[in-house]
Amino acid sequence: MERGAGDRTASSLFAGFRALGLFSNDIPHVVRFSALKRRFYVTTCVGKSFHTYDVQKLSLVAISNSVPQDICCMAADGRLVFAAYGNVFSAFARNKEVVHTFKGHKAEIHLLQPFGDHVISVDTDSILIIWHIYSEEEYLQLSFDKSVFKISAILHPSTYLNKILLGSEQGSLQLWNVKSNKLLYTFAGWKVGVTALQQAPAVDVVAVGLMSGQVIIHNIKFDETLMKFRQDWGPITSISFRTDGHPIMAAGSPCGHIGLWDLEDKKLINQMRNAHSTAIAGLTFLHREPLLVTNGADNALRIWIFDGPTGEGRLLRFRMGHSAPLTKIRYYGQNGQQILSASQDGTLQSFSTIHEKFNKSLGHGLINKKRVKRKGLQNAMSVRLPPIIKFAAEEARESDWDGIVACHQGKLSCSTWNYQRSTIGAYFLKPKELKKDDVTATAVDITSCGNFAVIGLSSGTVDVYNMQSGIHRGRFGKDQAHKGSVRGVAVDGLNQLTITTGSEGLLKFWNFKNKVLIHSVSLDSSPNMMLLHRDSGILGLALDDFSISVLDIETRKIVREFSGHQGQINDMAFSPDGRWLISASMDCSIRTWDLPSGCLIDSFLLDSAPLNVTMSPTGDFLATSHVDHLGIYLWSNISLYSVVSLRPLPIDYVPTVVMLPGTCQSQDVELSEETIEPSDEMIEYDSPEQLNEQLVTLSLLPESRWKNLLNLDIIKKKNKPKEPPKVPKSAPFFIPTIPGLVPRYAAPEQNNDPQQSKVVNLGILAQKSDFCLKLEEGLVDNKYETAFNLLKELGPSGIETELRSLSPDCGGSIEDMKSFLKMIRMMLERKRDFELAQAYLALFLKLHLKMLPSEPVLLEEMTELSSQLEENWIHLQSLFNQSMCVLNYIKSALL
Repeated sequence: MERGAGDRTASSLFAGFRALGLFSNDIPHVVRFSALKRRFYVTTCVGKSFHTYDVQKLSLVAISNSVPQDICCMAADGRLVFAAYGNVFSAFARNKEVVHTFKGHKAEIHLLQPFGDHVISVDTDSILIIWHIYSEEEYLQLSFDKSVFKISAILHPSTYLNKILLGSEQGSLQLWNVKSNKLLYTFAGWKVGVTALQQAPAVDVVAVGLMSGQVIIHNIKFDETLMKFRQDWGPITSISFRTDGHPIMAAGSPCGHIGLWDLEDKKLINQMRNAHSTAIAGLTFLHREPLLVTNGADNALRIWIFDGPTGEGRLLRFRMGHSAPLTKIRYYGQNGQQILSASQDGTLQSFSTIHEKFNKSLGHGLINKKRVKRKGLQNAMSVRLPPIIKFAAEEARESDWDGIVACHQGKLSCSTWNYQRSTIGAYFLKPKELKKDDVTATAVDITSCGNFAVIGLSSGTVDVYNMQSGIHRGRFGKDQAHKGSVRGVAVDGLNQLTITTGSEGLLKFWNFKNKVLIHSVSLDSSPNMMLLHRDSGILGLALDDFSISVLDIETRKIVREFSGHQGQINDMAFSPDGRWLISASMDCSIRTWDLPSGCLIDSFLLDSAPLNVTMSPTGDFLATSHVDHLGIYLWSNISLYSVVSLRPLPIDYVPTVVMLPGTCQSQDVELSEETIEPSDEMIEYDSPEQLNEQLVTLSLLPESRWKNLLNLDIIKKKNKPKEPPKVPKSAPFFIPTIPGLVPRYAAPEQNNDPQQSKVVNLGILAQKSDFCLKLEEGLVDNKYETAFNLLKELGPSGIETELRSLSPDCGGSIEDMKSFLKMIRMMLERKRDFELAQAYLALFLKLHLKMLPSEPVLLEEMTELSSQLEENWIHLQSLFNQSMCVLNYIKSALL
């Protein structure tokens, strides 16, 4: 495919910066203890990189560099973190950079086990390889028949030197000596697949988790089962033991529940239900501490503390993002540091672009918060509101009352939220007389003052509510504002105008105060969404035919129309100054349109369709959310820190796919360097010295070089010192004295010789300057560019000296003066350096005006030059008069 715009393929305006809101996925976490700092660290996987947190405060310590593919399993020892991706795994030092890479597997690796100076890896084909860490060489390779023994779990039993225990999907277990490469013992198992193996605090005892939900406490020395436990929540996902003096075992399940078992009484002592909303990926008790670390695919990392009398764990610290794809994101406030996001998991959260400690969750929407508090959390699931699909926020009165209003999927009533208190508000805004189940809220906006909410319904009704009291304050139109469903509502910055649009294809302008229809505009297609930039009064409309229309709400006319998207437009965003309109579409593209020029200036593709775009109020970041992604992705605005070409893209421009940014900022520097490259290759525009031969062109010289040429004598007179500076006489080393009885100093001798002049008058012997010589050459070949360039390089005093030396009295000649006048006439004919020609001619006339009439040759040349001057000035004067007339009319006429 051919690409236009100088082979520019990546985005020239936006570079991937980092991802927000990603904390964990379905890969089990890894807990490490740093002997140097005496602290525990927990490492969680987030796609192609992993995060390391300090358990004490759950603060982010490090973010690893990205790997080419998604990480599929992790392990760690005291020095290194091992992460497998595909059929390769790497060792990371300092939780960040790759120091070793191990290649040799042909299938995907799903188990890793550090083993002293070695590391064991197992792939899905049940091929086990033991590697030497520092030399990256294979030490041993074992192959197993998948149909007989497919490895599903691996463990190094405590005190068992050079031995590993393998569990299989068929249910049997094998104990191997990896140094001698011998199978020591085969455990028959329980005819159910093994899912987890964990060393118990007692030597020779191992906990075996099974597919059936059973946990077997087994003595591998005597092949005896000590006890059995059963959970009815599905296969055991992970097992951990307390080591702080309490004989407690925790077992995770795919339902998100955790079972706590007493090993002395052999019974279930507690259940931690809904510890995670998805399967428990990993759980670990910290050594000799009553702390349990858990993570799951719900994008949450939690630490539970067991300090109660009943042995139940309570939530101590957590890092949590959205557990389902996002539905709506918008920047909150004017500082560009918080992003509000709604998700299909039913929560509303705020993510900080500065630091994760400023993140906060506004919680789930509840139908009746008081009833839930009264009856307990067990009833909370049944009274939760559906996911938020649209919301509007304003921080003007956030400390006084609710400042966020939200529409819920399939619900008529809109909820209010309070950002400062981080909770759902007290009011549900809906019309009292309307009780139909099929009518839902489809569009919402909040005024810039924070006092009123405007809500559009699928029935075509648009209502106004007071945010402080929740009282209905009016309705646009008699019964309904639109015949179809309301697709968008917006209020201008001064609460004068309300704009609504419906699925029937009409855009209506209403008076906000008296709810009267002012104007109606018919659109070419049914609108999909609407966005208003309040500061500039520009309204963007995304239509169902994949085009975008831009209106000016003052003139109520369409000022721009953009087309080019190949799918439904999901969202739009204006830049803070209103110059750019950024659109996101289901064709996986994000396009930037320049409103003043009406052109497409940037376009790039993504591997996942963007659902939302929002631009920071400060203009430094673009935030996006995508289909099936849980994070918010930030893109830095390159135009703020680099020169960017905003030339329109050609029609045949084919954008390439840009990778979504990772959670680490260090890799974004590389991305930004890659995206800056095309801007370095952009064609630099060199302005010609003269755009057109008919245009009067001025020189680029400063005014000081030509403006004061006629006043040089006055300037010299003002700057002339009153008396020449006196040089102090140097004192003698030995002060002379007069001989006598009384010592007296000798008076200095007076030098009465008049000072002789050092100026030598050469008279006829004076040599002609380069300027005069070039003028004489110009009479022969009629080329004066060189002479004129010499004059342009001189200062005002040098120019006066050169022009004064043209007269015969100062070493010049009549021919030189004639040549100078011809040079001026050539400049006026070409209309270049217009002001220099005028200034040089004025100085020439001032110096030689008395001599010119007595020379017929010069007089003839002056006559031709005068006609040329008059012609140029009449042309300029007519243009000046025309412009002044238009300006005076615009200033005085009542338009």
